[in-house]
Amino acid sequence: MNLPDFSFEQAALVRGARHVAGVDEVGRGPLAGPVTAAAVVLEPDNIPDGLNDSKKLTPARRETLAEWVMAHCDWSVAHVSVEEIDRLNIYHASHLAMCRAVAGLRNRPDHVLVDGNRIPRDLDLSAEAVVKGDTRCLTIAAASIVAKLLRDRIMVDLAQQHPGYGWDVNAGYPTPAHKRALLDLGVTPHHRRSFKPVHNILCKDKTASN
Repeated sequence: MNLPDFSFEQAALVRGARHVAGVDEVGRGPLAGPVTAAAVVLEPDNIPDGLNDSKKLTPARRETLAEWVMAHCDWSVAHVSVEEIDRLNIYHASHLAMCRAVAGLRNRPDHVLVDGNRIPRDLDLSAEAVVKGDTRCLTIAAASIVAKLLRDRIMVDLAQQHPGYGWDVNAGYPTPAHKRALLDLGVTPHHRRSFKPVHNILCKDKTASN
């Protein structure tokens, strides 16, 4: 199994960068909740073992690594709300979350490694897109772990306010149980109205009430 390494960061450091940030977002696919991005700067001589794409880690391991990163690194997290997602669309909203996360770092980075195939257009820094970056690049993997942990915590809190949708286990993703709950319980203020399953229910409700 190939694990992420420090080669992208090392190349930037050799070119003269001092602070190399990795940024990743989580939550593009859910029907509910914010989209969340994290930015992290790792110190080359202080990198914990086991950093990997957050989806490949157990919840316990993810939490341990995220807590380590948040205790030892320059990091930042940013959320883009459901209202902003519906206004901008999820693609632009996820890029906005990335820009906000990078802007929140203690030190302005000299270079940013962005997960995906596009650099956010409003990111006014030296940057490169790294396809599947969370499986190839340690700093992006660290960012993915922090973003996932903190977004999941938000969804657990929202699940207590809106029981029945299973957000504490599905994080707002369109599982069969979540979609059934949408039909049975209706649309909450935390659902993304621009997403098709939610939009279709709202349209049905509107038609029924006319």
